[in-house]
Amino acid sequence: MILSPEEEAILAGEQGETRARMLEILVALGKVYGARRLIPIRSAQVSGASYKTIGRYGLEWLQQLDARVVVPTVLNPVGMDRERWREMGIDPGFARAQEEIIAAYRKLGVSLECTCTPYYITITRYGDHLAWSESSAVAYANSVIGARTNREGGPGALAAALTGRTPEYGLHLVPKRVPQVVIAVEGGIPREDSAWYGALGYHVGRTVGSRIPYFVGIRPGRDQLKALGAAMAASGAVALFHVAGITPEARIFSYDTSGLEVVPVESREIGKLMEETPVEAVALGCPHCSPGELGEIARLLAGKVIRIPLYVFASRDVIEKNRGEVAVIEASGARVYADTCMVVSPVMERFRAIMVNSGKAFSYVPDMCGAAVRLGTTEECIRVATGEAPGAA
Repeated sequence: MILSPEEEAILAGEQGETRARMLEILVALGKVYGARRLIPIRSAQVSGASYKTIGRYGLEWLQQLDARVVVPTVLNPVGMDRERWREMGIDPGFARAQEEIIAAYRKLGVSLECTCTPYYITITRYGDHLAWSESSAVAYANSVIGARTNREGGPGALAAALTGRTPEYGLHLVPKRVPQVVIAVEGGIPREDSAWYGALGYHVGRTVGSRIPYFVGIRPGRDQLKALGAAMAASGAVALFHVAGITPEARIFSYDTSGLEVVPVESREIGKLMEETPVEAVALGCPHCSPGELGEIARLLAGKVIRIPLYVFASRDVIEKNRGEVAVIEASGARVYADTCMVVSPVMERFRAIMVNSGKAFSYVPDMCGAAVRLGTTEECIRVATGEAPGAA
């Protein structure tokens, strides 16, 4: 790799041992993937924040680092709401360890937003180079915004945050962002609820793996695009997708897809994922809810009372800016939590079956929570939680 004089100085330890070690990580990654140089980034998003996922050894590694980030950097969700963990029923020992992880990141200068939707709180523009690590955030940034980031591991994203650089390879390069397979959705989506797009994404992710899909036959909005990308990232390894006439690069580049494999998808294939299963709890907000999604949940819950536990997850910033909707939701007995989610928190492990409106959660809950999972629309989830529809175990 070709390094600048400043980068050579960092490697030589002129900005401290931690930054030298971090640049070593980036150079090694660059050599593995054939990068010719390092490029500056506008922001970073770091995974490996929940004690449930990184444990004691990850914490000890973090505590050894001695530097501060040089670009805006946020955390992935942690294992609990930092202010309401007792209410969540989190074990005090887990909470203490989680607080140590948060303190380690605070020392590094990381902003403690703790969200998988950093695009709601960090200004991100078309063409920006990033180092983001959460799979759904990566898919959204690349596809919906048109920014450029690979799906970074936690250490790689943190190394980029502490040096302001990342290796130039993969999705940072325009020729690597072209479609590789066409997904032809026949008959459109039966209902314009995000859950149907999540189901489509879950199905397609299992089909295409890490290839870049180009969708025809759908007209999703931003929340539906979020659900689609998050599900493909979870069930497959999709970090970028295009939708004809919708996503920015599909509009700008007019891709020629005539020679690509075409995979047809019928609505009945998607509908098979929406099977009814008795559940003990409902969880919404994976990825974290947008303001519009909080508004929809509040509208559906207004004047109602839940019969089984209902958890809603969003970033603290979105919660603070939508206090009216949050108050309506919590008046029903549901709870809206910040900083965490159903996947990385132990709070959901007490339930044997959980209903979700997210293809991402549908993919992760069985392994991460040890629970059976049912996928439904947001409205169906609310009806089950309030006892207006059968489905509670």
